[in-house]
Amino acid sequence: MENSIGGNRQFKHGLKRLADSPYLFILPYALLFTLLIILPVTIAMAMSFTYFNTVQAPKFVGFQNYIDLFTGDTVFLQHAVTNTLMYAVIVGPIGYMLAFMLAWMLSQVPHKIRTIYTVIIYSPSVTGPIMMTVVWKVLFSGDQAGYLNYWLLNMNIIQEPLQWLKSPELLVPIMILIGVWGSMGVGFLAMLAGLLNIDKTLYEAAYIDGIRNRWQEIFYITIPSMKPQMLFGAVMAIIGTFNASGIAATLSGGTPPPQYAGWLIVDHANDFGFVRFEMGYASAVTVVLLYIVILFNKISYKLFGDNK
Repeated sequence: MENSIGGNRQFKHGLKRLADSPYLFILPYALLFTLLIILPVTIAMAMSFTYFNTVQAPKFVGFQNYIDLFTGDTVFLQHAVTNTLMYAVIVGPIGYMLAFMLAWMLSQVPHKIRTIYTVIIYSPSVTGPIMMTVVWKVLFSGDQAGYLNYWLLNMNIIQEPLQWLKSPELLVPIMILIGVWGSMGVGFLAMLAGLLNIDKTLYEAAYIDGIRNRWQEIFYITIPSMKPQMLFGAVMAIIGTFNASGIAATLSGGTPPPQYAGWLIVDHANDFGFVRFEMGYASAVTVVLLYIVILFNKISYKLFGDNK
């Protein structure tokens, strides 16, 4: 009887210690992170060393997929990598600076007006694919009924309709324009939240200490006070631009788009994985993309992270 009572006490004490453990609180996140991030990345890395056509069992081929990718795949090197880097370098910084500027402007207006404008600015990042199909394709239609061609013809700027979405030289700038237009995502909301939570007494003290204008206020008070939100916005901008896919194909109405204009790394991975069913090769493409994203994220941490 005494042993039974002692065992119950030890069991209850063990449950109490488990309930008080901090590891219990991070367990749900750890499980989801393992299932949704670590496990897929591990599987992709392992599969990148195989030939796998989704029908037969994976066959180990070593580094052959990577050798083919960097020595024989001209579409990947000349189009996918080049277009992705150009898209990320242009859309990422411009969208990031635009997000901060719009968030700062909204932080200066009253709450009710700010809420309305926040919804308006944020909505393109949610409705992007729908807007591409409904609005952008009509705006840049290559016939006389396309809005842009109609206006330019009426103003005698052009003599015949331009094939905006079929010309490789025009398709890429349009894709970049759409990318910037839809870049006000979660990073924009994080920056707005960071701006609204800055201690106002810091500005009062700064003006007493000699700050004279809004530019000095932004560079010496605002940005240093919201470095976590700035870092989060930078990371989300990097992930968003490098994860973009299907824009050029949706606009041009064909896969691949004309002369692979706007062909991105994710498009290349989707093509080999879900069209040609070469999952091993597609996994190698995604692993290379992963390392590129990690490199750019390290740069962001250098700029906005706590380097103390």
